[in-house]
Amino acid sequence: MTEAQQTDPGQGGQAVPQTRTARHRRIVDILGRQAVRSQSQLARLLAEDGLSVTQATLSRDLDELGAVKIRNTGGELIYAVPSEGGDRTPRAPLGESASEARMGRLAAELLISAEASANLVVLRTPPGAAQFFASAIDQAGVHEIIGTIAGDDTVLLISRDPVGGQALADHLLRLAQREHRGADAG
Repeated sequence: MTEAQQTDPGQGGQAVPQTRTARHRRIVDILGRQAVRSQSQLARLLAEDGLSVTQATLSRDLDELGAVKIRNTGGELIYAVPSEGGDRTPRAPLGESASEARMGRLAAELLISAEASANLVVLRTPPGAAQFFASAIDQAGVHEIIGTIAGDDTVLLISRDPVGGQALADHLLRLAQREHRGADAG
């Protein structure tokens, strides 16, 4: 292995080049998996993955990736990067988007059921509510959700993870239950 390559602990010993592209991919992966509050925290996480970067390089990388700071559900500012493809909305890790609070309130009101298969989730709503609910899900900017398709009473969620449908379904059901319990207590 050359100096320009490092072993990727998350890829079963696969050699990862120390290139700008590989570093950008790793930054996007980290920001999509967990809440990162500072450049120093991100540098530490990259170093744990075998990528050593200077603060200037990291700052330039974040700028090139279009990273911005958004407020998470706890009110803290965290880094998020825009989605791939045409949608440039910054995406936060599951459970970290402040917009998920609205999604949770709507889930408590509108979600009848959630059923998963591989990377797909079928959500059932009352008639006429699916497009409104899908829009709230899209606006939440959850990294794990590639997109939504809505009909009259059905929303199809597509997970970024090939087997992540069940985790998304479970998350939405937990949000709905938490909001429902909170409304009952009030």
